[in-house]
Amino acid sequence: MDFSSFLTSLVTSFLIFVVLMLLFTWLSRRPGNAVVYYPSRILKGLDPWEGGSATRNPLAWMREAFSSTEQDIVNISGVDSAVYFVFLGTAFGILLLSGVVLLPLLLPIAATDDSIKRAQDTTSNGTFGELDKLAMGNVRKRSSRLWAFLISTYWVSFVSYYLLWKAYLHVSRLRANALMSPEVRPEQFAILVRDVPSVTEGQTIKEQVDSYFKDIYPQSYYRSLIATDNKKVNKIYEELEGFKKKLAHAEAVYAESKKSGKPEGSRPTTRTGFLGLVGKKVDSIEYCNEKINELIPKLEAEQKGTLREKQQPAALVFFTSRVTAACASQSLHAQMVDKWMVSEAPEPRQLIWPNLKIKFFQRQIRQYVVYVIVALTIFFYMIPIGFISALTTLDNLKKILPFIKPVVNIAVLKTVLEAYLPQIALIIFLALLPSLLLFLSKQEGIPSESHAVRAASGKYFYFTVLNVFIGVTVGGTLFQSFKSIEKHPNSIVSTLANSLPGNATFFLTFVALKFFVGYGLELSRLVPLIIFHLKRKYLCKTEAELKEAWSPGDFGYTTRIPSDMLVITVVLCYSVIAPLIIPFGVVYFGLGWLVLRNQALKVYVPSFESQGRMWPHIHIRIMASLLLYQVTMLGYFGVKEFFYMPLLIPLPILSLLFAYVCAKKFYRSFADTALEVTSKELKETPNMEQIFRSFIPPSLSSEKVDEDQYEDALSQASRVG
Repeated sequence: MDFSSFLTSLVTSFLIFVVLMLLFTWLSRRPGNAVVYYPSRILKGLDPWEGGSATRNPLAWMREAFSSTEQDIVNISGVDSAVYFVFLGTAFGILLLSGVVLLPLLLPIAATDDSIKRAQDTTSNGTFGELDKLAMGNVRKRSSRLWAFLISTYWVSFVSYYLLWKAYLHVSRLRANALMSPEVRPEQFAILVRDVPSVTEGQTIKEQVDSYFKDIYPQSYYRSLIATDNKKVNKIYEELEGFKKKLAHAEAVYAESKKSGKPEGSRPTTRTGFLGLVGKKVDSIEYCNEKINELIPKLEAEQKGTLREKQQPAALVFFTSRVTAACASQSLHAQMVDKWMVSEAPEPRQLIWPNLKIKFFQRQIRQYVVYVIVALTIFFYMIPIGFISALTTLDNLKKILPFIKPVVNIAVLKTVLEAYLPQIALIIFLALLPSLLLFLSKQEGIPSESHAVRAASGKYFYFTVLNVFIGVTVGGTLFQSFKSIEKHPNSIVSTLANSLPGNATFFLTFVALKFFVGYGLELSRLVPLIIFHLKRKYLCKTEAELKEAWSPGDFGYTTRIPSDMLVITVVLCYSVIAPLIIPFGVVYFGLGWLVLRNQALKVYVPSFESQGRMWPHIHIRIMASLLLYQVTMLGYFGVKEFFYMPLLIPLPILSLLFAYVCAKKFYRSFADTALEVTSKELKETPNMEQIFRSFIPPSLSSEKVDEDQYEDALSQASRVG
């Protein structure tokens, strides 16, 4: 990519961001749009425009976001959101402190050398751009100038160690403060028990669980809730809820027809077949009432049958003390590892009930099978991604599709296509993957949503690094240099290493596109706004439907964190090779911190809270990025034939040692809850019955499914008697 295309990409992206920010300022002040731009505040009963949000100043949201405290984030959006901002701030700090030294030191050193000019004079192929002269590729082999780049490699590494250590300490305190809260959290009084042994004849699973834990914890044991096979009852429950929504919708349509048409109104009709499009035409209100009256007794009967006959070898066990619950969750209860497996209970809303029954060794096998599938997915995805990254360059497109030459040779169109085509193709291609990885993670037998999100996020991170960072670099280079490699196979290593500075321009525009256009769309919320207004006009007739239409959802950590990780990986790996990328990384994380802080305070509503358990996941992947950066620099210094390259060998060893020390010092307090944390007094005595009831699935929760029916699942003998 030449300099004009790069500049066009940068200026266009910036102008798009400015336009989107002005649109946000205008649209967010309109009362009808408040539910799109301030849903979190509305759901908490707060004034959407409190604190000057409705001002005409387009930068007011920046002031509000910047002045907010970490405690504001915790209060409104939870600890997980606060931890995410620690990550953004840490990445911003690493790149900012690195750039303060690297930019004034390395840019003049690279710009005043002549390696590229000598290569152009030798080959006359003109493949180098103006930006390449500001990169390490412009420094001659074995030059003493390479000392500056070697020292800079150490500087970036030590800055990263220092800030990551501070961040781990900070997040540990943040998590401890949250867990010490005097507020009653149901999950702190429960443990999750899996792999319950087979019961003896005449005994139920519930009897076995109760007697086992009563013997061990006679003073503080409360009761147990046995996991059940809820597949059938869930289906009936969802069908019933669907007809209730349809009934409310039909009644609203009927009431509206009385106002706009005849006084007696026009009763809505529907068809009984697929999606209401085929089959016999019936009165919607009468039909929904009939189905509801038919499903209610069916649901009640299935609820009773599920509680009595469909118990699974897993349970939630409740204690009257959260200290006892914490002790129990960390203790070994049976000599055999595949019996009475105990762990901390997740939040009630997080439980993945179908996974609780999966046995220990089956979980192990599933995990390895999923890992193999993910590895194959990564490998086979690299082929099309590498192909797309090479194919979407204009030179290659003109070779493959000669008839497009007259069109793409138009100067303006050529500049725009060169600036955006490969990046847009890559972003669209990556958008297809997260749902698959989340599905695969749940198939491992993971018991909670937050754990599944962390697992899927980790898989997505390695996928993006291996396919985007390595795949784009390797794929594009191999495609362009295939003939020369075919003639000289031994040149493949040097060819790939020499391609690193050239690929920096691609990643410069990729990062710029993500932070200007990506964060512009995030702030303006144009897509959710359009969808909401279309639904409100054509689909929504009730308050429940309207609320569902503007429901904001959560941050979407499954894709958001790996996307940020990809950026910091790219910027770290190119920070010394092409220092010009550092300001782009600084803007990405700085602007992201501001935009997403606004969204955390006003828009997104968390779907779960894990009290910061995602931080070790984030930390270890930043360390993986740092290790990849150090290995990359080792390889590139080798290509530059720098005699003192072995001086970099201690860096990967230091990184592994640093990661090991952090894991030993901090990780245990994230995997388990420290007893000194749970021993803090609560502000009120916990209502144990309310805690117990909070874990009952909605499909089994009913006024008629009362205490007696739960106790009726105690034993086969009691029912026979």
